[in-house]
Amino acid sequence: MELTLLGTGAPAGLPRPDCPCAVCAAARGPRARAATALLVDGALLLDLTPGAALAAARAGHSLVGVRQVLLTHPHDGPAVDVPAGLPAPGRVPDGRVLTLISGHRVRAVAMDHPGTGYEVTSPEGDRLLYLPPGGAPAGLAEGLAAYEMVVADVTGRPDAIARLRAAGAIGATTDVIAVHLDHDVPGGPELERRLSAAGARAVPDGTTLIVGEYHAVPDVPRRTLVTGGARSGKSVEAERRLETFPDVLYVATGGRRAGDAEWADRVRLHRERRPASWRTDESCDLAPLLGDDGPPLLIDCLSLWLTDAMDRAGAWEDATWYEGGERALRERVAELVGAVRRTPRTVVAVTNEVGSGVVPATASGRRFRDELGRLNAAFAAECEQVVLVVAGQALVLRN
Repeated sequence: MELTLLGTGAPAGLPRPDCPCAVCAAARGPRARAATALLVDGALLLDLTPGAALAAARAGHSLVGVRQVLLTHPHDGPAVDVPAGLPAPGRVPDGRVLTLISGHRVRAVAMDHPGTGYEVTSPEGDRLLYLPPGGAPAGLAEGLAAYEMVVADVTGRPDAIARLRAAGAIGATTDVIAVHLDHDVPGGPELERRLSAAGARAVPDGTTLIVGEYHAVPDVPRRTLVTGGARSGKSVEAERRLETFPDVLYVATGGRRAGDAEWADRVRLHRERRPASWRTDESCDLAPLLGDDGPPLLIDCLSLWLTDAMDRAGAWEDATWYEGGERALRERVAELVGAVRRTPRTVVAVTNEVGSGVVPATASGRRFRDELGRLNAAFAAECEQVVLVVAGQALVLRN
């Protein structure tokens, strides 16, 4: 089954008309994207957008052979003219199956958002799932067969990808293509990096793909360390890396602090930002968790883990430090680093960079700074990817 993406952008296109944001300003030339529309085997057009006939011609195709035009979502703005010779656009009721004269079968998939998704099966049996902007499948049963290709709003609805993975509809070889791309994510290398972390990719407008043809699925790093300063966006970056995966275990090393309203507010904001399907474990016993099989772990954060480890070792006091506290802390850190080296799980860990600012005024503060630097270096050495977040911008240090 041949799929040509006549456009890959949001319904308003990219750049958006009259939008002054930085992403729209940079969306020129190859980074510009027309509203998403798909041409399947020259016979089926999914979503009719302005300039569809011209976009098809630029991609080396024609709309003359199109026998069915299906819409996936309500179209705002002026009505789109239907090019001469094309059938009138329509929508298939949820759950109904439409069989085309070309032999393609189209099943309408119910969404949790206004719109309709379409499962397209070729005469040869290859299967494509196309989802509308802002939409995720509703009421998925587990044990579904994996699609050869999924075309969806990966950046706008990462939870849709998580649902499909949980149901088995996205497997290890499923080619996930991001469309409906808007100005909420910078283009270029940053878009590629974010999509790669989700096991997805984007292609330019006019690209023709073969559904069912082997394509290397982007490798998702198994162990990632995300570091950065206070309020740099490191926790958001870490969460974003796992938001397309179901059943994530969020390990909060800070625990609860009775009577501390500001800390409770921080915890609340973190909880509200995380997907509802994630579970939370408030623990500093990381080695057993890393040693078990299970869903991906998000550890936030190593600096609070180190605080707990120094508490247990009595490492804040000079006398205790020199009389065995240092050795006890080194053993605890070595246990954690060894567990990271051996873990079978996908792990994303967050830590702080505290050695680039003011030198602490106390010996215990300087000791914490030094030990965190050593821990970060040892942990990073066991990770396939290390990311530094500065002012909300992620810089890949190791990939």
